Amino acid sequence: MNKTDDFSTARLNMVRDQIAARGVRDPLVLEAMRGVPREKFVPSNLQKYAYDDEPLPIGSDQTISQPYIVAYMIEALELKGGETVLDIGTGSGYAAAVLSQIAGAVYSLELIEELAIRARKLLQDLHYQNVHVKQGDGTLGWPEHAPFDAIVVAAGGPRVPNSLKTQLKIGGRMVIPVGSGANAQRLARIVRISETEYETRYIAHVRFVPLLGKEGWNSEDKPSKLRSLLDPFYKPM
Repeated sequence: MNKTDDFSTARLNMVRDQIAARGVRDPLVLEAMRGVPREKFVPSNLQKYAYDDEPLPIGSDQTISQPYIVAYMIEALELKGGETVLDIGTGSGYAAAVLSQIAGAVYSLELIEELAIRARKLLQDLHYQNVHVKQGDGTLGWPEHAPFDAIVVAAGGPRVPNSLKTQLKIGGRMVIPVGSGANAQRLARIVRISETEYETRYIAHVRFVPLLGKEGWNSEDKPSKLRSLLDPFYKPM
């Protein structure tokens, strides 16, 4: 068996044992997770760990999130197929690739220029043609393509950025970690009810890297304990 076959088998096992077995049931999410080669989105020296259920460093003090939390957050968006999705915190591009298998278009923002450039090239090379990556402040969203059917944020902020709330379509869903410190983040699922009303439900305890930007943490006040290798720790509520 060659390395490609090994990775394919590991991917199927990951979806069965780490994701479906832990409660993710959405068939669109499970199929997307089966289809995206996570080994392509991690550094070459870490590929042997690609299908372990843990975050891995990708450089620039950032990580690729553990597979389960990626699936869990995407399932919480309740996508039916063909939606326009905003992805905040591109990182390696893995979550955007998974989303692309369900959504009609994925707009992904990454604050760190080096990561944005690398992810854009990788996604293009792997032919994820409905993913659009831009370097920029994710807390401000991507108003040119709003409103979005769904927004997912892969970094923890002190509050939900107002810019993201206003870019959510009425009836749309947002999933975002919110909290004031490394041990105080909760994963919020927000549904926009009307122009002024939002329904919020907290669905998990998590740890993510800081959400930096104008409506998030700034580089001076970010919580020092929110380091990349803590991203994320999932505990059911």
